[in-house]
Amino acid sequence: MDILITGGTGGIGHAMVDILSQLDSVNVNALWHLTPPPENTCRVQWHRADVTDEKDVTELARKLARIDWIINTTGKLHSDNLKPEKNLQQFEAAAFAEMIRINTLPTLLLAKHFTHALKRSPSPRLAVLSARVGSISDNRLGGWYSYRCAKAALNMAVKSISIEWQRTIPKSCVVALHPGTTDTPLSKPFQHNVPAGKLFPPHRVASDLIKIIESLTPAQTGQFLAYDGTVIDW
Repeated sequence: MDILITGGTGGIGHAMVDILSQLDSVNVNALWHLTPPPENTCRVQWHRADVTDEKDVTELARKLARIDWIINTTGKLHSDNLKPEKNLQQFEAAAFAEMIRINTLPTLLLAKHFTHALKRSPSPRLAVLSARVGSISDNRLGGWYSYRCAKAALNMAVKSISIEWQRTIPKSCVVALHPGTTDTPLSKPFQHNVPAGKLFPPHRVASDLIKIIESLTPAQTGQFLAYDGTVIDW
């Protein structure tokens, strides 16, 4: 089985690379952009690519003519100059555009350019990391405008891709996955609010999500699933 993992040097992405690369029947292709991969992952085929750049994604699809799973773990919540908004007065157009570029765009580019590669698989999967805060029906606190909107847009992309692929790739399954709060740099500034027992190590999260992806059937395409397999309302 051939798997492509984006964000392969990130917290959850690297944990997935580590777990899947130890399986004899799996060939792992992992992407990195700014952070080079560790040297001790010789069983992994590493590719440097910016998944927000259509030229890079096009070239990657040319190299990888057959893929069974695509797992997109690329995402961004904050940076030194960018924080989730607490109110409308903190909203900035540039930050909003950046959230869409990192959190939403890559899934659409990957789906567009890897459609042909996935068609060759007997059991194609596209799984993307979303977040519960992207659920419109679950939003009870407000705030975090840019990140919430970017993840909600990602969820809509997942749903639309799943509908199209039901016609063009009938055996496919496309899902958005909520990993829970994971102990990575992405969640670090916000971990003080996490209830006891709800901050998960990356390898535990990666293992849970891989089990979900393994068990998926075409009947589940277009769903938004939590790390424990429960369905989240859009």
